[in-house]
Formats: sequence, structure tokens, C-alpha cells
Amino acid sequence: MRSFKNQLFLSVAVLSLGLGLISNTKNFSNLKQPIAYNPTVAFDWFEYKGQDAVFENNSPTQNEYVNPILAGFYPDPSICRAGDSYYLITSSFSYFPGLPIFKSTDLVNWKQIGHVITRKSQADFTGGVSRGLFAPTIRFHQGTFYVICTNVSSKGNFIVTSTNPEEGWSDPIWLPEIDGIDPDLFFDDDGKVYITHNGPPPGNISKHNGHRAIYTWEYDLKRQKIVSNQKLLVDGGTDMAKEPVWIEAPHIFKKNGYYYLFCAEGGTGYNHSEVVFRSKHIYGPYVSYENNPILTQRHLSKDRPDQITTAGHADFVELPNGDWWGVYLGCRPYDDDYYNTGRETFMLPVTWEANGWPVFVKGTEAHPFVHERPDLPLSKEKVDPTTGNFLSRDEFSSGSLDLVWNFLRTPKGPFYHFKDGQLLMEARTESMHDESKFSFIGRRQQHTSFEVASKFSFQPSQTSQASGLVAFQNEKHYLFIGKRFNEQGNTEVFLEQSFGDSLEILASKVLEESSHDLWVKIVGRTKYYDFYYKQNKDDDWRLLKANVDASLLSTKVAKGFVGSMLAMYASSEHF
Repeated sequence: MRSFKNQLFLSVAVLSLGLGLISNTKNFSNLKQPIAYNPTVAFDWFEYKGQDAVFENNSPTQNEYVNPILAGFYPDPSICRAGDSYYLITSSFSYFPGLPIFKSTDLVNWKQIGHVITRKSQADFTGGVSRGLFAPTIRFHQGTFYVICTNVSSKGNFIVTSTNPEEGWSDPIWLPEIDGIDPDLFFDDDGKVYITHNGPPPGNISKHNGHRAIYTWEYDLKRQKIVSNQKLLVDGGTDMAKEPVWIEAPHIFKKNGYYYLFCAEGGTGYNHSEVVFRSKHIYGPYVSYENNPILTQRHLSKDRPDQITTAGHADFVELPNGDWWGVYLGCRPYDDDYYNTGRETFMLPVTWEANGWPVFVKGTEAHPFVHERPDLPLSKEKVDPTTGNFLSRDEFSSGSLDLVWNFLRTPKGPFYHFKDGQLLMEARTESMHDESKFSFIGRRQQHTSFEVASKFSFQPSQTSQASGLVAFQNEKHYLFIGKRFNEQGNTEVFLEQSFGDSLEILASKVLEESSHDLWVKIVGRTKYYDFYYKQNKDDDWRLLKANVDASLLSTKVAKGFVGSMLAMYASSEHF
């Protein structure tokens, strides 16, 4: 993620607009009947249940909140305040719609209100799952919301704006001058605006592996363009004598006459951290805090229970009473730093020391799962939970997809619709063996222990056709329980594993021919997943395969920057 340098922003060709624009998920569900020559799969419902012991053992009181505040694959959080409301966005890479956005009035109860990227004119994702949108920043200034982000699958850095995030966002304003990632917007009190970002080292000359730098530019809001030369703020990191790596994710804030530059350092894995610099002038020189890092878990014992690791990439918000809070990414690993849930969003308070430096409360101690909540009135609005153990069931009766659902890459056209309380999905010719826009509708795996189940109706007529549920990390790392027509002329339930360049059917069972319906279930137990099926509602679940090693879905094995998705999938050319 951090070594693309100049070739990072090679443009991809824009597909034909004749396929139509996607204005948002809700409108995209209002589709015509799928093309007749591809089979259709009817999903009756989809149920997800979290069962993490750490949430059972850490129940908050009314004056506490639970970490992570956004469980599952929600990395690189950015936050801002507009009046009495707070807005939070995260990276989404090649999933569409892009950049999920949440709203809260108490920093504890978060409601997803939409996505920032909802139209093909904003982003048309192709290529790897871990490409697409990296590390956004959200800011509110004089009645307008701004999001600045990097699309590494297109033209690089861009800005979109909105006066109402629930109504939608503008098309991108591209920033071709910026060679780098993780951009930040800072509005100074003299009216000037600055874009700060990670980029290659000065002169593109690396003094050691992972050598990067932080730069800033002045930006004209009215003219929507860069109006200065690039200025170097930090070369390498906190202490070049120690060969610091991957200085990135900058955010600038001003307090008591100082410009504070917060950055991530150490890489976005186990050695991740948050550091801070300050200067009396926007262009520096910036001095590193002598007690950096202000946030990290890399020095703690790997034998401690209920670990939170990989902490860093923070953003900050000031409350009306003057309190400061920081959101940051972290992980909940099992064994030796494996995690299938991806990088999640956590939150801790920030205090300012007498010498004027900011520090996270418990920033370098073992981070707590339960902490005293912010000094804000507790919201009375009922929202779907984003953390803790919860049950989520979609009956597909509303006629539109809920905001938790995602496609992989920008859909090339209509492939699903709703009818009689069912989600009908066209089994298109693309398959998840390839980096293509296959028929896939998924939600995040938000717990290390979980159950996910669905009932669907599908009658395959050719050996190439398949449909079912998939636990998916990328095209080479997934576990798929589905239904197919086998080479012996029988309909069967099967379990397919993709592990690198190896595809294997781990188990299969011939089904009774009396019904087109099939119930399938995946039970996740941290590292091991069990797979079940049945053909009738009142039947007991039948075990297809137990104790499947699901560490292949972890970031450590599969690589990349995403967490696992649990998805409905169909293809007419899967085999």
C-alpha cells in the first residue's frame, strides 16, 4: 500500500456511460428484470449474528462505551463536527458504494447515513480488492462538508463536497499535482486552506526502505486548484537516525498558536503508531514530541488476553466543552497477529499536557474495550448497532438494499431486483475467481465468532453454474458454500476453498431433488469455520464440513488492506 510511488496513480479507462449511472444504493435496487439467458437466484433472507466473548465479558454501563466503535472492516477513520453532530468516514478500497459515512450526536451511537461515493461518475473501480479508495479526510467549513481522498485505481487525489451528506456528494475535483496518498484538508484562521499528504522522499531518493515524507500545498477553494509550490514538512519521520518507516496519514490542527501535525508511523501493521509534531508556522520547521509515539501497542506482550493491536492512523475532534477525542484504527487478533475482521475503528480521549503537547489517554497502555464515554448528552435515537454482539436479519421486504450491503467494484449494470419479498440475483458470467464485476452482495464480518445463514432457491442446469454464501477476502482467498449441478448429473451442496493459486472442493453432498430451496449456514469460531446446510425449514442443520482453517481469510495470509465480507454470490460460469 505504501510503495506505489509515481506509478500509484495510473489512470484506468472509464467505462461507457451507456450502462447508466448509479446515484445511490437505494436507487440502484429499482431495476428491470435480469437478462433471461442467465439463471436467477432467489434469496429469501440473510441473517448475521455476532457472538464474541470479549463483548459478552465487557458490558458497558450507561456512562461507558464499547471499543471498537465500528467493528469489522472500517479502517483509516476520519471525523469532524458540524454543530452538535459528528460525522465519521473510513476507507473502503474497491467496495462500492465507497467511503461509508456515519453520524452521531454522542460519539457512541453511530448511524450509517450513506456513502460518499455512490455514482460511477465519482469512481469506477477495477483491479484488486485492495486498490480503490485510500484514507479519506472529512472536514466541515462554513456550511459545507469536504472529503479529500486518494483513488489509486484512477487519477489519484480528489475532493468532493456536500451541504447535506445524507443527500449526496459532488463529482470529484481532481488534484493532479499531488503525488502521494492520505491527503488532509486544513482551514487556517486567516482564510487560507492547505492540503497535506504523504509522498515520496525528497528527490525520490530513499535513504532506507520505507522512507517517505510529508508535504503541504496551499489550495484555493473558490478556484478549486492548487496555488502554491509543494512544501516539505517532515522528511522520514520522528528521528531519521532510527530509520523511521511509512510516515503517513497527516492531519493538521491549530491550538494556542501552534500548528500540530499528527501522523501515523511504522507501517499499517503490528508496528503501527501515531506521532505528533508542532510548529509556530504552517510550513515549519516542525519539532517532534520527545515522548512520541502518543499511541501504539507494538511494545506490549503478545501473550496478553483480549488484545488490541496495530493502533494508529488517528484523527481528532474537539467537543463544545473543549474536550478532545481521537478515532484510530486497530485490530483484534487471534494467535500470532491473525485477524479476519480487518482493521476497525476505535476511540479514546486526548488530553493536553502542561507543556502544550497532546497525548492519548491510555495511548501506550493496553487499550480498553470499555471506557468512560464522552461528556455529551446520550442520544435517544434508536440505531442499528455497530459494535458489541447483535443480531441483524434482512428479509428483503423493503424493496431496497440496506446501507450495510456492498458490491465488489462498481457494478457494470443491473444484476438484482426485489419481488415478493425476495432478492433476485442474476447469475452473470463473471466469477469470483477473477478480478471482475461478478454478482456479489456482501456485508462485513464484524465479529471473530459469528453465525451467518441464508435461504435461497436455485436450480442449476449446467455444471458451470453455482450460487450460495461466501466468506470472502479476495479472489484467491475465500470459502464458498453453494449449490451446483455436478458432472454426474446430480444437484449437490459443496464447499469450495480458494487458497492462493489452489482451488479445492473440501466437501460435497448430493441433494434431494424434491426442492429447489437450500438453507446454508457458516459458523465462525475465530480461526475455524463450520459449514452447514438443510433442505427444509423444519430439518435439523446438517454438517457439511467442520473445523475448516479460516486463517486464509486473515490479512496476514491474504495480504492487502481489507477485512472479510460475508456475501451472497451467483455465477453462470463459476466452473
